[in-house]
Amino acid sequence: MEKLVITGGTPLKGEISIIGAKNSAVALLPATLLVRGICTINNLPNISDIQITCNILEKLGSKITWNNTHSITIDNTHISNTVAPLDLTSKFRASYYLLGAMLGRCGNIEVGLPGGCNLGPRPIDQHIKGFESLGATVDLLQGKVIAKAKKLTGTTIYLDIVSVGATINIMLASVLANGTTIIENAAKEPHIVDVANFLNSAGANIIGAGTDSIKINGVKKLKNNITYSVVPDQIEAGTFMLAAIATKGDITLKNCIPEHLDCLTSKILEIGGNVEYNEDIVHVWYDKQTTKANITTLPYPGFPTDLQAQMGVVLALSEGTSIINESIWDSRFQYTAELNKMGAQITVQGKSAIFEGVECLYGANVFASDLRAGAALIIAGIVASRNYRDL
Repeated sequence: MEKLVITGGTPLKGEISIIGAKNSAVALLPATLLVRGICTINNLPNISDIQITCNILEKLGSKITWNNTHSITIDNTHISNTVAPLDLTSKFRASYYLLGAMLGRCGNIEVGLPGGCNLGPRPIDQHIKGFESLGATVDLLQGKVIAKAKKLTGTTIYLDIVSVGATINIMLASVLANGTTIIENAAKEPHIVDVANFLNSAGANIIGAGTDSIKINGVKKLKNNITYSVVPDQIEAGTFMLAAIATKGDITLKNCIPEHLDCLTSKILEIGGNVEYNEDIVHVWYDKQTTKANITTLPYPGFPTDLQAQMGVVLALSEGTSIINESIWDSRFQYTAELNKMGAQITVQGKSAIFEGVECLYGANVFASDLRAGAALIIAGIVASRNYRDL
């Protein structure tokens, strides 16, 4: 079992440069399949999801060269396989982006049902609805998604729910389709804009990314020899911002896009923290006891569900009673039971959690149920002043 041993009680202070967004990178790499040639992607986060994605692309026929820790060159000139390996695609959620990209390029793809963190049911019905509207046939058989299309034709697609994954996947499938595709009720997250910017840099014609209506005018092919840099990760930046407040620290973040952090910044200011912007630099510090707040997670530009657990640590240590309402994922509050082991006072009622602020947290053995819960528990471990056995 992998584990981290954290000795807490130390405020975090210093500077850090934010790397490229995971949620963007895992979509950008499949998006390169639409380019029948070479793409260089810089500012990549060097994490397991990226390594697995590269392994999958190589199985499909891509030739990948690592230029350095955060940059790769992908040659997609000769894609020879349309069956993505089940053992790899089942390891993370974003493997479903292979569907849209390979439908757009080859008109044929077989992908294992995606895996990822256990956050409750995460159906891909809106993805399938989009592909079928474009003219594809999609079958779910023996844990696999099999999508085929003789020809993809643009149309208007209304998403029944705001879905980041479906928005990107339909966009990928539409870039080389005949005619014009319009996605209504589209998600607006920065990584959707990032994928659209990459595709447009390669010659696609995408208008409106970042709004709730995206228009994709199909083109016959994309340009070769594209170099692109992944947008900075707003969730990584937000995690460090909250770590600064929780640990009573002082952190300067470089390579940020501050407007992507406006919702979090407003909440940090509301509870008594301090945030300053200076171009692509964000300075966050603590100089007084934080106070209660009520939060509801929402699609961008609302408060991100991916920062909910990290914010929970801050509210667990803030004066008064705070409430978090989780509107995105059913199982996002699994971390609260672990925080309670450390001395927090949190009560979960359905999709809401009530935080009664405590003065301090204590060291304990805890379990991370998902990626963001792990980040929150690391922050809690840094905050923890001593072990229960020392009391």
